[in-house]
Amino acid sequence: MSEANRPLAAALWMIGSITAFTAMAVAGREVSSVHDTFEIMTWRSLIGFVIVLAVATVTSRLHEVKTNRLHRHLLRNLTHFTGQNLWFWALTMIPLGQVFALEFTSPIWVILLAPIFLGEKLTRPKLIAAAFGFAGILAVARPDFSTFDPGIAAAALAALCFATTNIATKSLTRHESIISIMFWLTGMQLVMGLAMAGYDGDIALPTAQSLPWLVLIGLCGLTAHFCLTSALSLAPASVIVPVDFIRLPVAFSLGWFLYGEGLDLGLILGAGLILIGITLNLRASGAAANRALLQQPMPPKAMTRRN
Repeated sequence: MSEANRPLAAALWMIGSITAFTAMAVAGREVSSVHDTFEIMTWRSLIGFVIVLAVATVTSRLHEVKTNRLHRHLLRNLTHFTGQNLWFWALTMIPLGQVFALEFTSPIWVILLAPIFLGEKLTRPKLIAAAFGFAGILAVARPDFSTFDPGIAAAALAALCFATTNIATKSLTRHESIISIMFWLTGMQLVMGLAMAGYDGDIALPTAQSLPWLVLIGLCGLTAHFCLTSALSLAPASVIVPVDFIRLPVAFSLGWFLYGEGLDLGLILGAGLILIGITLNLRASGAAANRALLQQPMPPKAMTRRN
């Protein structure tokens, strides 16, 4: 079945990705007083690499790991590693909801860049979804850019890195299995994490308090990317990535509940705008998929035997 025929299935995978990324954000904030961002990425990648290697071995799928597109994997993982470190650092600098709000310029970048790098069509529903999503972000976050804030800059740059990562992931799903993508994701970023965390010869080992959170980060990071890659293999990036906007009201709710961060009418209004944009985009994609299916030539009817 072609990717355009399964937007709703892809949306369900994205919900799994949203859940995992949100849990990872909470865990990342909890260990930030013990480990720096490079150390967090190192332990996360180590846990993920061990799991991927074990699953690939047990299921006899290690042969799916390919080496003929290493340059694409390297570009994807270098960009993601940069964005992820900026994201973890921003979590310690600005409120949780604001980090997510700025991060969610990423789907807008995907919608706008996918036609250039992936050849996807920039349709009216996609533009409407981007407009609603952006309006929702402004309503919820109401960012003040009159003064330079390092945390805001880090979150904004992370969003651009994540958009590039999603486009690169979509390109790789056309040629490689999820096992191969996840193997190089965790393996390459483990090397990058070790290099950056150990440049000063001092890597903080997990403590009794931080180890459960680091394990959660590793499991959630792996789960999030598995769900994201699965979603991108089932539908166009510019259709599926806007579903990730749901993570914004979730983040504000968690920030309010766990850390006493603000929760007001702007959140409700912004969440409503975001959900409207997502719904319109998914409905348009589903309708387009059905039209494409109906336009396919019918197979010739089998010859019936004459009595």
